[in-house]
Amino acid sequence: MARRIAVLLLMVAAGASCRSAGDVPRPQIVQPGAPGQPTRVIDAATAADLSRIQYTAADVRFMQAMIGHHAQALEMTALLPSRTSRDDMRLLAQRIDVSQADEIALMQHWLELRGQQVPDAHAHHAAGAALMPGMLTAEEMGRLAGAKGAAFDRLFLELMIKHHQGALVMVTDLFATAAAGQEADIFVFASDVDADQRIEIGRMGFMLQELQR
Repeated sequence: MARRIAVLLLMVAAGASCRSAGDVPRPQIVQPGAPGQPTRVIDAATAADLSRIQYTAADVRFMQAMIGHHAQALEMTALLPSRTSRDDMRLLAQRIDVSQADEIALMQHWLELRGQQVPDAHAHHAAGAALMPGMLTAEEMGRLAGAKGAAFDRLFLELMIKHHQGALVMVTDLFATAAAGQEADIFVFASDVDADQRIEIGRMGFMLQELQR
């Protein structure tokens, strides 16, 4: 069971146990909010209903688009080993590689389970393909591929920060769409993307400051 539902159901169970004891106050059931939104207290019936929430067309589009978004991040990190001499840059690239490759597999599996189309991860290379928020243009990828050393490190960090910020826009748009982002798996995944990308933006911002000194 997805994390949000598991937490809620455990709290429901705890409430039932307390009621049987008779002399212990019933605990509140707290539903986590979307990124940037507050939590809210809900009743047991609402908590049980959460497990039956279905995915929407907007959820499908989000997962399909985020596959290509993550794939471009992996294309960027693939340039790094031959263009930098910094161990901290290599470690950053490894973290991005592991997390985003795993998430691509998760998104593909989510779509397959629901009988939805799994897009080609590199479809953004096709002529006229629309780029998701934050994604690099062909010209920007060319500049990155042509840089080396300190110039590469600075450009990589600047462009990857932009790329991550685009993912945050995609998450925000998902949760702003009526009924979207509520299915348990989608809610947990999108919330994790938001949290992880914010952490990495902060880390890369610090590294960029260090390079510019």
